[in-house]
Amino acid sequence: MATMIPETSMRSMKKTLVLIAAAAGLALTAQPAAAAGGHGYALRNGNFSFEGPFGTFEQGQLQRGYKVYREVCAACHSMNLMSFRTLAEPGGPFYDADQVSAAENRFVKALAAEVQIADIDTETGEPIMRDGTAADRFPNPYPNATAAAAANGGAAPPDLSVMAKARAGGARYIYSLLTGYVAPPAELQIRPGQYYNAYMAGDLTPFMPEGSEHVPPGGFIAMPNPLMDGQVTYDDGSAETADQYARDVAAFIAWASDPKQVQRKQSGVGTLIFLLLFAGLTYMSYRRIWKGVAH
Repeated sequence: MATMIPETSMRSMKKTLVLIAAAAGLALTAQPAAAAGGHGYALRNGNFSFEGPFGTFEQGQLQRGYKVYREVCAACHSMNLMSFRTLAEPGGPFYDADQVSAAENRFVKALAAEVQIADIDTETGEPIMRDGTAADRFPNPYPNATAAAAANGGAAPPDLSVMAKARAGGARYIYSLLTGYVAPPAELQIRPGQYYNAYMAGDLTPFMPEGSEHVPPGGFIAMPNPLMDGQVTYDDGSAETADQYARDVAAFIAWASDPKQVQRKQSGVGTLIFLLLFAGLTYMSYRRIWKGVAH
């Protein structure tokens, strides 16, 4: 007498195989968001090497991006979640395979020592300023949010630690925003302390003459254009243009927002390969076990 295959078991196995295949397909085809909400322009393509499931960061670009951040952005923007030693971890801008540990990286220790860190004297309890160490986090340019807002026309500059994760489009959005300072329409009413940016989320309808047929995309931003050609000197011969600065610092902020991104991708690809092999073995086992059994 032929053995009947339980219908529920067959359905369960088929569903498992379909879900594994679907997960693998979605992971390999996922792409960064094409545009951030609130404006009509598609984000600019920075041709970033780290995009896609197999992308990796270029160490040279990260080093340039850190230099732009330190010489330009750090004057207003904090990165409170970043420690100097993270710069020397695997995949970081100053990683050295020959180093003993990230905390002992000589170059990073020298970078940290160039900044002054507010601290408390352990003997007297008095506030002091000391040289930074690799274990310290990036210094905040302002003592608190109130001081930051007061120094910037009432708008405190946002922290950049995870900015690439906090904005749709990630690095592409940051790159687009930094290069989005274009001449505003003549009829656009711009208030003091505001600047037009074609990629800033917003609705400019209230600031256009009544009855205007065309409302420009973008919005107002409290930060003036921070980048200009020749502002930062590169040691590797890269172009010293505002566009290159924007691309490099966007890559650095993307890395700082997720320093383990490349390792996670590699683990994910390995896991997907295992799941696909497991799915194939499971299916072949299923066919072999039930071969010749009447349905």
